[in-house]
Amino acid sequence: MTTSLHPDSRVEDGAVVGGGTRVWAFAHILGGARIGEDCNICDHVFIENDVVVGSRVTIKCGVQLWDGVRLEDDVFIGPNATFTNDKFPRSKQYPEKFLPTRVRRGASIGANATLLPGLTIGAEAVVGAGAVVTSDVPARAIVAGNPARITGYVDTTQKAVSAAGKPGAIEPSQVRGVQLHRVHNARDLRGELAAIEWESLLSFSPKRAFFVYNVPNSSVRGEHAHKVCHQFLLCIHGSVAVVVDDGENREEFFLDQPDVGIHIPPRVWSIQYKYSADAVLFVLASHGYDPADYIREYGAYLDFLNA
Repeated sequence: MTTSLHPDSRVEDGAVVGGGTRVWAFAHILGGARIGEDCNICDHVFIENDVVVGSRVTIKCGVQLWDGVRLEDDVFIGPNATFTNDKFPRSKQYPEKFLPTRVRRGASIGANATLLPGLTIGAEAVVGAGAVVTSDVPARAIVAGNPARITGYVDTTQKAVSAAGKPGAIEPSQVRGVQLHRVHNARDLRGELAAIEWESLLSFSPKRAFFVYNVPNSSVRGEHAHKVCHQFLLCIHGSVAVVVDDGENREEFFLDQPDVGIHIPPRVWSIQYKYSADAVLFVLASHGYDPADYIREYGAYLDFLNA
């Protein structure tokens, strides 16, 4: 593949530009930069020395990539997206090392988005146009706003929960091993009572229980998988969204009924977010707390499944 350099572009000596990459008019690439194959570097893009760009990356017009930026394969950077690399910039004063900003494989950054220094944008994540990103973005998350907050997850099916299900009913998910359960609920003039019977409802004997509450609405919890531990989640007050992912299929459940729970087996990635201010999430676990049982990075989770 032949590299295509527009006659009005400038690529300094020492820069590495892979085959099939096109550099358009008025783009300027400094000598220390490393650009992969089959990229599209559009008009008026500036790329500093300590920048590494993977293959098949698109960088639209008006983008500046400063020292420390790392773009992995198949990343899309929208027009006029802004990268930063110094939390406390001063004229003629330079840090010993600029903070690295990493955009993982397949992620997209929308037009006019701003990324603070030192952040990681997870694989296949989407940053909305005009968002101001102040913290790391998880893999496949969709963020928007100022400051950017998670509004959803890429390629995730929204799963409706019936308000009038039959007690004891079990509904399977597209995600391997995940099941939605409606626990037995007794209603009369005195109120309501929901009961969990271990042997008839759960496929495991709980060894641990805990509550999650007083979580700000914008916060995300979970973001991990377990190697051997089963969990059963009930939102006994308020509401919370639960995303489950087996590496191939992803579904999102909105729990807002205290008699509806979700069984999450081991080897399934889980995220809880969109907590209401009054949410109380009750969790039963098949094992005691063991840090070694957690997989906390999505790429490591996929490696674990493949292994």
